[in-house]
Amino acid sequence: MKLFSLIILAGTTFFGCWGKKSNNQMETTNADTSVLYKKYHLDKIKLPPGFSISVYAEVPDARSITLSPSGILYVGNRSEDKVYAVADENKDGRADKVYTLAKGLNTPNGVAFKNGNLYIATISQILKLEGIESKLANPPAPVIVYDKFPKDTHHGWKFIAFGPDGKLYVPVGAPCNICEKHDPVYSSITRLNEDGTGFEIFAKGIRNSVGFAWHPATKNLWFTENGRDMMGDDIPGDELNTAATTGMHFGFPYCHQGNTLDPEFGKGKKCEDYTAPIRVLDPHVAALGMRFYTGNIFPAEYKHQVFIAEHGSWNRSEPVGYKISLVKLDAAGKSSGRTDFATGWLQRDGKVLGRPVDVEVMPDGAVLVSDDYSGAVYRISYKK
Repeated sequence: MKLFSLIILAGTTFFGCWGKKSNNQMETTNADTSVLYKKYHLDKIKLPPGFSISVYAEVPDARSITLSPSGILYVGNRSEDKVYAVADENKDGRADKVYTLAKGLNTPNGVAFKNGNLYIATISQILKLEGIESKLANPPAPVIVYDKFPKDTHHGWKFIAFGPDGKLYVPVGAPCNICEKHDPVYSSITRLNEDGTGFEIFAKGIRNSVGFAWHPATKNLWFTENGRDMMGDDIPGDELNTAATTGMHFGFPYCHQGNTLDPEFGKGKKCEDYTAPIRVLDPHVAALGMRFYTGNIFPAEYKHQVFIAEHGSWNRSEPVGYKISLVKLDAAGKSSGRTDFATGWLQRDGKVLGRPVDVEVMPDGAVLVSDDYSGAVYRISYKK
């Protein structure tokens, strides 16, 4: 007889089956790689010469991803309520097992790993699965780390990651398309210790960030930001920003893309008073996950350059995004250009084949891409 438990954590209810081995493992499909290639329309994806793409794993609603030192990939959900672990046990570039680690969570979009524990961001809480790597087949109940984030669902889903300072960084989006909130926690990136103490606001004036990383050399925080809607098809652009110190203000809701005052909230303000983006991206592309390329198998010109997952526009008259873009940086860390890297998830006739959410660099130098539209994680590799 299995031991069922009902756990209530600060207003969030979890139903689970713990104590004995639970049936939470999904064997990955036995389909031939060519079958998966066709199933996910990967023949339509265009990459630079020498690059190839394949299916790494099938994961429902695959959103933000993080990799543990042992090579386990953790995957969050936004439209669903689960968190997964993906294992490539034979290291052949294709996952062997997918485990369901938690169910019934409130938009568990963000995942981060540290000291053997998996941290999960829901709308208003940070949860932790302790010692998870030895318990993938029988995961423990989530433990609350912090539960004082706002409960707003508008821009309430979160990307999280641990910084070089050992702190967990957590964004809090604006609960609106455009508004001015007096509670300073909104439109910010916050940080706290791994035990939930030491909460503080690190950066502000950020409408909504769903992806960030630290520069491999300078260790400064870089992040994507989604621009506001309802100002037309072509303005404002999404942004790629960097914050070298705490307390910087990036303009929202007063100034957009570093040079455009908001028609309502920008009155009496000056864009020069706020930090401008490193790079203005295309408008409404929904720039989400980003990573610096730190692997060794891509050509040398990709080293420490920025890959960005553009999830794709939702209300533009002509859709844009739905691709992986590459922001090029010079030796001083300034943007020297932007180009498309992986395209084809948006076809010329407007048909959508996928929506990239996050990117992650693997130990072997390949890059993983999550896709919540198709429920898959792809692997992009390079061979001369």
